[in-house]
Amino acid sequence: MKIDVNNFKHLKDYDNILVTDENGTIIFYDMADLKVLNEMGVRPEEFMGKHILSSYQNLTFENSTIINVLKNGEAVCNVKQELIVKNGNTLVLVSSTYPIKVHDKIIGAIEFSKHYYSRENIQSLEKFASHKVFRKNNTIYTIENMITANPNMKAIKNKIGKIAKTNSTVLIYGKTGTGKELVSQSIHNLSDRFSGPFISLNCGAIPPNLMESTLFGTVKGSFTGAVDMPGVFEQANSGTLFLDEINSLDFYLQVKLLKAIEEKMIRRIGGTKNMNVDIRVISATNEDPDLLVSEKRLREDLYYRLGVVQIDLPTLAERQEDIEKLIKYYIDFYNNNMNIHIEGVEPEVLECFKKYQWPGNIRELKNAVETAFNNVTSSIITMEDIPKRIRENKETPVPIGTENFDHLKEAVEHFEKEMIQRQLTNMNGKLTDAAKRLGVSKQLLKYKMEKYKL
Repeated sequence: MKIDVNNFKHLKDYDNILVTDENGTIIFYDMADLKVLNEMGVRPEEFMGKHILSSYQNLTFENSTIINVLKNGEAVCNVKQELIVKNGNTLVLVSSTYPIKVHDKIIGAIEFSKHYYSRENIQSLEKFASHKVFRKNNTIYTIENMITANPNMKAIKNKIGKIAKTNSTVLIYGKTGTGKELVSQSIHNLSDRFSGPFISLNCGAIPPNLMESTLFGTVKGSFTGAVDMPGVFEQANSGTLFLDEINSLDFYLQVKLLKAIEEKMIRRIGGTKNMNVDIRVISATNEDPDLLVSEKRLREDLYYRLGVVQIDLPTLAERQEDIEKLIKYYIDFYNNNMNIHIEGVEPEVLECFKKYQWPGNIRELKNAVETAFNNVTSSIITMEDIPKRIRENKETPVPIGTENFDHLKEAVEHFEKEMIQRQLTNMNGKLTDAAKRLGVSKQLLKYKMEKYKL
């Protein structure tokens, strides 16, 4: 069979791909510009699985390029159409449509297209990715990735569905690995901002001397080596800004952050003009916000501004009923992403996982399953395949010795000091590793070490 490549050269000019089955039902689509869906008045999950005619008011069996290709089996190229979508907007697109055939039988159609906009509503997309259509807004998670049978987590999922409809700030409190990023991306992808960017910044990972410019951007010449650079507030314009480990910010920056969130206006370092920003701010901390405020590591006024809505995530140890579901979820995930097929785990592994305390929470469980995939020699994960620390699980509780104390505060501080000493010894004095095992930030561990003179 000869194929004239010149017939397909024009496809390089198209941005979007849509595939239907033989009945005209959409089975795949990929759009370079998510804002097309905003113009259509539909969400990504609503588009999939629908008949091609259902999304347009003026599209019929007679004038649809896809229906004609399915009926006649002949390609239709470079056709310009003006389509009226459900909300009354008009979309202009140019498309080329081809039949999909197997043994001369038409089993579907594939359409390549490019959308055009009027001068008043020209839109562009800056972020591209390679997963579901949501990844084009810089995310990888939706609420469907929140796997749970736990009542508290189910309540949180319901809460996410409600607060996604507003623009209020959200503060997420949860230990390391409990899913703060997943929650924040779920809120964004359920909101009307889903077609805008999701910008995530771990405040604890940025050196203090670079944090202000990272947040607000710089103007060329404002200091030695400075260039024109947008900060994350600008990058998140029309979308969501997620600030993790918010408690890592210096106090003077917390003041500037509060002002920026209150006024939705920023100024680059060295700049002379204020810029309005349309963003929703979601922040997170792995330490109790009330404790942060009482220890004056988080400004009280900033806490109130950030926490209009607060979500407290439970640890994995508090979600025992989810362990088996999560194991199955991650087995399915790695079956699809690694060249191995695993059917499940032996009963001893499941029992071991349920007894383990999971200081690293869901992230640690995911990593444990991945470790097993790298060690497994059969279709069933055995005890020998899982990480040694989980398999042996020899950790024993530290005795508090409450009989030696008259007050709860003294007993708690004694327990805390003993636990910190123990983990520092276990991790050979490595603060980062000890903080991870304790489920706190490195900054808090340093603070506690100074407090207890360790």
